[in-house]
Amino acid sequence: MSKEERKLHLVRTEPEPEVPEQQDDDDDEDGDEYSDMDQLERLESLREDMEELGVTTLDEVIERIAELNHKLDNH
Repeated sequence: MSKEERKLHLVRTEPEPEVPEQQDDDDDEDGDEYSDMDQLERLESLREDMEELGVTTLDEVIERIAELNHKLDNH
């Protein structure tokens, strides 16, 4: 599998939080903080999902996806 074919496709079970629109330059810092908090939340959720699924690397995730796709295609 080439690097171009290796893409992690995650399915989120909860809706994406809405990012408030920034109205002026004073909100830039608040927007960056919100973005950092959102990214932290997403990464923590990803870590929890990976722990539950028993995978520790992106390669393991890609391999598991390929195995399940193959299993479903032949079912």
